[in-house]
Parts: sequence; C-alpha cells; structure tokens
Amino acid sequence: MALHDASGDDIGPFEEYDYPVERVSVGDPEMAYVDVGEGEETFLCLHGEPTWGYLYRKLIPGLSERGRVVVPDAIGFGRSDKYTDREEYSFRMHYDAFERFITDLDLQNITLVCQDWGGILGLTLAANNPERFARLVPMNTGIPTGTQEMPDAWEEFRDFVERTDDLPLDMLIQNATVTELSDETLAAYEAPYPTPELKAGARAWPDMVPRKNGGDGAEMTRAAAERLGEWEKPAFVLFSDSDPITHDNRDSLREHLPTASDQPDVWIEGGGHFLQEDAGEEIAEQIVAFVDRT
Repeated sequence: MALHDASGDDIGPFEEYDYPVERVSVGDPEMAYVDVGEGEETFLCLHGEPTWGYLYRKLIPGLSERGRVVVPDAIGFGRSDKYTDREEYSFRMHYDAFERFITDLDLQNITLVCQDWGGILGLTLAANNPERFARLVPMNTGIPTGTQEMPDAWEEFRDFVERTDDLPLDMLIQNATVTELSDETLAAYEAPYPTPELKAGARAWPDMVPRKNGGDGAEMTRAAAERLGEWEKPAFVLFSDSDPITHDNRDSLREHLPTASDQPDVWIEGGGHFLQEDAGEEIAEQIVAFVDRT
C-alpha cells in the first residue's frame, strides 16, 4: 500500500477558494476539508469524479449566510491523502472514510448537497445514518443498484479513463461544463495532482460505479435505495438540463424519494454535468430557499 501524505503539499491558495484547510484522520489517510460559517444548519457538500471541494466555491458564500458549510475532499482527491495504487480504492474504503468523517466531526442536522459520486456515497451515507441528516439535495447523481445500463456518454468516458495513463482532468471538467472556464480555474482542478500516480483515485472511480455486469458496492447502494424509498425528511432533487450522463436519472430519483414531489419541479437551465460551475450562485439560492421552506 502506497499512501501519499498530502499534508505538506503546497496547494493553493486559490481565487474564491482561499479558506483554511483542515484535516482529520479517517483511518490511515487524512481527509482535508473546508469548514466555513456557523449556525444550526450544516451543509455537507460532496463532490464527484474527477473534481474536489474547489467545485463548491461558488455555493459557499450563499450557503454560509444560512449556516455552516463543510466541504471535504474524498480520499484520493484534492488536498486529502492519496493512495497511488488504484487497487486501494473501493466503495467500502470511500464509504467508511466519509462515515468516520461525519462521526468524528459529530455533524448534525445535515443538509446533504451532493453530485456525481458525492451522491452515490452521500445518499448511501444518509440512508445508513438518518439521525444525522435533515435534508437531501441530490444533483446530477443517482442511487445505482447494479442493474442499470449506462448511457453511451458514460461508456465513452469510462473507456477514455481506462486507456489514458495521465488523465487530463482539466479537459474532462471543461468538456462536462457549459461555461468556458478560465485558465486559472482549470489549473486549480489540476493543482493537487503534480504526478500521474496521484490521479489513481480519479482513474478508479468510473469503473467502480455499480451497474449491470460491473462496478463495486452494489450491495450497499441497493440496501440504501430501499431505505431511501421510505425517506420521510425533505428532499429536493435539483438536476441540470444539459448533462448527458445523469439527465435520465432525474425523474426516477424524484419519484423514488417520497418527499421529493413536495418540492418545486426545478431544472437548472444551461447547466452541464458540473452544474456547480455553470450555475453555482443560483443553486445556492435554490438550496437556501429549500431550507427556509422546510
């Protein structure tokens, strides 16, 4: 097991994301996170593939006016420690790390704001720890149970990741974003990975998605989906209209969460897969309004 200790890395500061970096042990690795604001409300923002907490920088100002905002980097991403062997990454490893994270920080009254893999893991986390979670805001994500066929856009993405030794994270993020990102923004997404082996987590996540004839963690997501089918707390499904990967998940997820239909039927217009980049401020306003009305 090769583990890169990221605590001494000189990463940042970044424009609009110049917050103190905190760290907590989640086993052998340490997880880095940003903790901004205070109040009874706790917004837990979980990123997906192949981004890191920087993705939420446009949401933090609006959310922090309403409460505490906690933005961790998954193990293998951002400023968290990174395994350099792809085989070290598994659904269980990521899940256990996040569960220890919310337990050690004793996060309560959580509004989960999650996208992509942040949703797959975060929704499973909420299903298994309902006493800590007050609300759900799943965005461009789903609860895959190991039976679904994946869209062509996802298959093409996975194939590219599998055959590429040094993933161009900046290109992948730009291609999944409607907004033309600045050179500084793209450089920030690449900054935590100065060598190809530090991208092992980003290379592992796509093939890990539970799906028909593949993936990892389906037994956990399947059980979580059953529990979430009886979820009684507020849920606000907030997808963008221009994501070819998760677009078709939206209605089924909204129907699966019993309270989701109690909330406005909203699409974020002009948003790609990384809707936080395309419409971050608007999304923060939508989430704060959701908290206020529930």
